[in-house]
Amino acid sequence: MNASAPARYCAKMRAPFGVVGIRCEGDAIVAIDYLPHAARELAPRNRLAAAACAQIERYFADPGAPFDLPLRRAGTEFQRRVWARIAAIPPGGTRAYGELARELRSSARAVGQACGANPYPIVIPCHRVVAAAGIGGFAHHAGGFHVGVKRWLLAHESGDRR
Repeated sequence: MNASAPARYCAKMRAPFGVVGIRCEGDAIVAIDYLPHAARELAPRNRLAAAACAQIERYFADPGAPFDLPLRRAGTEFQRRVWARIAAIPPGGTRAYGELARELRSSARAVGQACGANPYPIVIPCHRVVAAAGIGGFAHHAGGFHVGVKRWLLAHESGDRR
């Protein structure tokens, strides 16, 4: 998406941490975005958006609920390799950036960049990748709203409802 062009959402749904925006093109999801609480909701504009909202709602009720959404192929070959490793991390589990980097014969920074480029958070659970000592960043942010989302998702999956 052009950074200066406004995102065209086919749905925006309320989430415990803010709003989840879903972008579709044709018969595929092209992006899932985390938006602040102030973002307005938007009822699903098509069946795919409705299915995505329903599956995300199921995840909010049960972090073990699986996703079965058509995702448009995205990213570089390396990013897709990282995302495949991330998708294999079970709910409630985490892996360190460095651990994935060793498996992929890469660097922790490159794994972090691939995580930040993930267009399908929640479905490809990049929040499950953490720093060796601490939570690490999220979606190319070192703090603020996005890291708060990561903290909520990890707590949700671990059953920690503090």
